[in-house]
Amino acid sequence: MNEHAAADTLTAADFATDQEVRWCPGCGDYAVLKAVRTVLADIGARRENTVFVSGIGCSSRFPYYIDTYGFHTIHGRAPAVATGMLLANPDLDVWIITGDGDGLSIGGNHLLHILRRNLNCQILLFNNETYGLTKGQFSPTSHLATRTPSSPSGSIDNPVDPARFALGCGARFVARGVDTQIKQLVDVLKAAYHHKGAAFVEIFQNCIVFNEDVFEGFTAKTNVAEHQLQAEHGKPLTFGTDGSRGLAFDPQSLGLKTIDGSDDTPPLVHDASNHNLASALARMENPDFPMATGILYDNPGPVYRSAAANAGDSGERRKLMDVMRAGLSWHVDKSEA
Repeated sequence: MNEHAAADTLTAADFATDQEVRWCPGCGDYAVLKAVRTVLADIGARRENTVFVSGIGCSSRFPYYIDTYGFHTIHGRAPAVATGMLLANPDLDVWIITGDGDGLSIGGNHLLHILRRNLNCQILLFNNETYGLTKGQFSPTSHLATRTPSSPSGSIDNPVDPARFALGCGARFVARGVDTQIKQLVDVLKAAYHHKGAAFVEIFQNCIVFNEDVFEGFTAKTNVAEHQLQAEHGKPLTFGTDGSRGLAFDPQSLGLKTIDGSDDTPPLVHDASNHNLASALARMENPDFPMATGILYDNPGPVYRSAAANAGDSGERRKLMDVMRAGLSWHVDKSEA
């Protein structure tokens, strides 16, 4: 999170570039792009202070379509490149764009470290449970038995849950959004921006060509009420057409259970700072439970800064050449070469 000083007011349209947006017609990425541009305008983002960093994949074309600074890096390394940026200049507003394949396969190790270190950035992971750019192979998030060109008999790999992965890595902000639920997605992204530290947002995104409607069970308009729970801090954890269903603590499983109002058990009130509750919400799966979206966990902690940046706070920042020549270093005399 980096609060911006007053500047010329920019609209969402001002963050569009002259580049042709090259996603398949109907791709969920279009909706996410619109949401991000809206957020940038609403928070008063400045082009000269904002950087979008991506890896490889359909989602990673993002920097071309946002009129700010941007880096299209190599597969899975966006968190590593972003870490270097933030160590060099902690005042940058850095957004990392990655996908379930880019971020959780070859990039899993890099994603782990930026989360545990808690660098100040926003990480948006587009999850469509497939490798769309390379024509539909199964990805780390694909469910068991998923049939693809690379798994014609069905995937035998247990899937990774992005939100649970982030919580396990020590992330201090974990949220979920849906590409077609723009209002909630904009609210989640704004909260991620204002969080001090690494903010991780999983976005359920529809791949219309290779994995169409994979999340329809809880994202279709006819299914949202009964099969999705939109968590809001300080509000009861309820769902259902009339909000009559909810979640309560189950002492037998030491987890959550659904309630339907047939007894006097009140629904739990969401506390986004409770890590145990966030973990329980992240574990819920259809059809036994609703899918939890919104802000699951928000509990700020110390933000990672480089030793040089910390020294700079006390006026002791050292010149690069002085650092390189200090300690165990050598001087090469060219006349002796």
